Amino acid sequence: MMLRRLGLALCIMLGVSFSVTTAHAADSVADFYRGKVISMYVGFTVGAGYDVHNRLVARYIGKYIPGNPTVVPLNMEGAGSLKLTNWLCNVAPKDGTAIGVIARGIPFEPLLGSTPPASIRFDALKFNWLGSTTDEVSVCVAWERAGINKLDDLYRKELIVSGVGIGGDPDVYPMVASGVLGAKFRLVSGYPGGADLEFAMERGEVDGRCGWSWSSILSTKKEWLDEGKIKVLLQLALKPHPELTARGVPWILDLARNEEERQILRAVVARSALGRPFMLPPGVPLERVAALRAAFNKVVTDPQFLADAKRQRLEITPLTGEGVHQTLSLAYDTPKPILERARAMLAKKF
Repeated sequence: MMLRRLGLALCIMLGVSFSVTTAHAADSVADFYRGKVISMYVGFTVGAGYDVHNRLVARYIGKYIPGNPTVVPLNMEGAGSLKLTNWLCNVAPKDGTAIGVIARGIPFEPLLGSTPPASIRFDALKFNWLGSTTDEVSVCVAWERAGINKLDDLYRKELIVSGVGIGGDPDVYPMVASGVLGAKFRLVSGYPGGADLEFAMERGEVDGRCGWSWSSILSTKKEWLDEGKIKVLLQLALKPHPELTARGVPWILDLARNEEERQILRAVVARSALGRPFMLPPGVPLERVAALRAAFNKVVTDPQFLADAKRQRLEITPLTGEGVHQTLSLAYDTPKPILERARAMLAKKF
């Protein structure tokens, strides 16, 4: 009986201690953020899909962060958001006042190697991932003037597509579709962001884009789809989108001819699951990371946020920060021979 009472007393003491510690951590976070400004950077130009998601989250997240700091969305475009990624890792303040939204493919660059090693100054697994607003499905599209209406047409006719720089989805996806499937793409890269890729198609500088989020098309260019100006040729993701499947758009993993090709495709399109990834630099105090993750999780379930997203025709299918880290960890466990073949494909110039 005495031992039982002692055990109960110890449990109560530990519980009280944990509650006090948790409350102290929350107070500490609130004290730090009260009166502060959080800068939320996106690695693309204003109006791009990533920018739209960044500004929407920035509008709501402040009210869920202890201390209710002011949150300001900013743009730092360059090299398909590689510039922002390197800056976040090496230059940005490590105190929780700088958040970044980068291209979902950038964390895979050390793995797939299409970016020169000297240009990569980060370890993707060391970032503090807050989460993603959506698990994306990307597509390849052709402008109506190209005369390419379905994927089969790409085996006999070349499609000129636009890109943002090494490692970006619009650069990587046509390379892998060419290397594995034999589709004929010619890439014109170096555009600052998604909005610029759309202007390039409209102006006739290129005739398509491969690596465009389906949700972005629906939110920003649905009239192009409805008017038949663009033809959707292929969907690229770990899971097919029901609406695209219903439209008869083939899923890239269904086109693999053997297990090795399937593994290569999975290693490349795993980036789609990261959607619109939000992260903190390495080295941010753990209690602030936990607070910002909790705030992000509350934002993506906030009824007003969801209603606002719906008005903008944004698809919200969130992934937690832990989920982002797990997806990356699984990709980094891909067998070395598979990665070497994928790297060889992405190294080709066309």
